[in-house]
Amino acid sequence: MGKKAFLGVSVPTVLWVLVLFAVKVMAQEAPAVPEAAPAPEAPPAPTIDTGDNAWMMTSSALVLAMTIPGLAFFYGGMSRAKNVGNTMWMNWIAFCIVSIMWVLWSYSLAFSPWTGFIGGLQWAALGVGRADPADYVGQVPSTIYATTIPHLTFCMFQLTFAAITVALVTGAIVERLKFVSWLLFVLLWMSGCYPVIAHWVWATDGWLYTYGALDFAGGTVVHIQSGAAALIFCLFLGRRREIRPPHNTPFTLLGTSLLWFGWFGFNAGSAVAASGLAASAWAVTNTATATAAFTWNIMEWIFDKRPTLVGTCSGAVAGLVAITPASGFVSVMPSIAIGAGAGFLCYSCVKWMKKALGYDDALDVVGVHAMGGSWGALATGLFASKLVNPAGDDGLFYGNPAQMLEQWVGVVCAWGYSCACTAVLILFIKGVTKGIRVPEAEEVAGLDITQHKEIAYHYFEPEAAAAPARSS
Repeated sequence: MGKKAFLGVSVPTVLWVLVLFAVKVMAQEAPAVPEAAPAPEAPPAPTIDTGDNAWMMTSSALVLAMTIPGLAFFYGGMSRAKNVGNTMWMNWIAFCIVSIMWVLWSYSLAFSPWTGFIGGLQWAALGVGRADPADYVGQVPSTIYATTIPHLTFCMFQLTFAAITVALVTGAIVERLKFVSWLLFVLLWMSGCYPVIAHWVWATDGWLYTYGALDFAGGTVVHIQSGAAALIFCLFLGRRREIRPPHNTPFTLLGTSLLWFGWFGFNAGSAVAASGLAASAWAVTNTATATAAFTWNIMEWIFDKRPTLVGTCSGAVAGLVAITPASGFVSVMPSIAIGAGAGFLCYSCVKWMKKALGYDDALDVVGVHAMGGSWGALATGLFASKLVNPAGDDGLFYGNPAQMLEQWVGVVCAWGYSCACTAVLILFIKGVTKGIRVPEAEEVAGLDITQHKEIAYHYFEPEAAAAPARSS
């Protein structure tokens, strides 16, 4: 007997169609099983930007030229002829010692992560022996600092900052310090003082960095720290027995010109990239420097009746110092105010403060670097703007008065720690070297001949070595 049909279609066929339709409906209504979320992608490894690396290597060379020969000529020209070799040599030997210390332990203490007070030793000897290239200071970019250049480039750039900081101290203590005392001071100070403040301000876990104090290129780390140390050192040494004017102003002009030239690496290089921020730092550095030099000349004309070449040089350096902490946070117009303030303040400190307080800061490290650095750090709190650097903060004049407090804390802490640390180290050195000052006879004869058995100018005879004229 044939199969039953419905509208000409067999019943089994109709049943199969209904079953398939029901299965399809149930599949559509059933909740979908969620797919496993894809594993998060690892952040891309830092890669080297050859343009950034070329700029940073150039900047490192520019800052090196600031110390040797720039600062050596600047200080050498302002010292006496019988001491010029010793003055220049203290700068040179400081760079040599710091260069060795930096790769052995000082860089690690300043920049490696550990505590907010000081870094650890994982990058001592540049971290040699670690399995992962990212864990040591080599050709691979750091994952913390300057991620577009080799870590080694960043390390060498920071070396030049460390070297000039301790070299600046020599300007306050020339013509009367034992050379061996200076060598020991460099060794100890670059282990226990500079790395500490550098870590506070620039390390990613430094307490002043996380607190919010701004220092783009070294107002607190370099200039306040060196100027405060210079003040303590010259107080321990006492006054020179005889004070004379600079013996070679062309040397001083040459040194100032090299400092101005190299300072573009100092400030614009602190952008750590060939970027628009580097261009901004370059522009404000030049503007503030020129303004401060001109302002110092005007101050001399008003109070001393005539401008001087040495004064112009001192004013230029004051402007360079003051703009340093602000160079990556302020625009060009405020840099004119910072430069003018530096010229006025630093001239006043050199002319009147030094005399009032009675210390013998031979080449005005305190008046120019300590006071200029302090003014620059506080001026950063006035004029900083996120429009210039979004990674920074706004200052008082851009609606953020709290930034002034943060700058004040940075200034006071840099002054306090540098003074205390330097005093302790000098007391220790005095005991080891049986005093830090040369005997009176050696000071009169000149440190070139007594400390090094050489003289800078062959036509010049040290006072103690000159034979008395014979009477006929």
